[in-house]
Amino acid sequence: QVQLVESGGGLVQAGGSLRLSCVVSGILQINTLGWYRQAPGKQRELVASITSDGSTTYANSAKGRFAISRDTVKNTMDLQMNSLKPEDTAEYFCVAVSPVCGGVTDYWGLGTQVTVSS
Repeated sequence: QVQLVESGGGLVQAGGSLRLSCVVSGILQINTLGWYRQAPGKQRELVASITSDGSTTYANSAKGRFAISRDTVKNTMDLQMNSLKPEDTAEYFCVAVSPVCGGVTDYWGLGTQVTVSS
């Protein structure tokens, strides 16, 4: 059974830090892991992603403040978020992209809430 379990969300003051973690199980091969977020009334957006060889991608809003990392042996992924702003408030989701016959598929966690107070 595929499971992606996020943790580490919470309430923090602006300027503070949080570290999100995602534990992935039940997936034999993972190409890319990533974090998406969705704020109320807004579309879901990519925050950061990391490939199996360690290449990273960041949203412009996350560059310089967030750092994504993964442990390919343990199948875990972290997102270190520093200098948090109220606009970072959102539900954060862990995503795993896995190859399937003829293409890829993605798996999603249930999310963890991050709230940044001003």
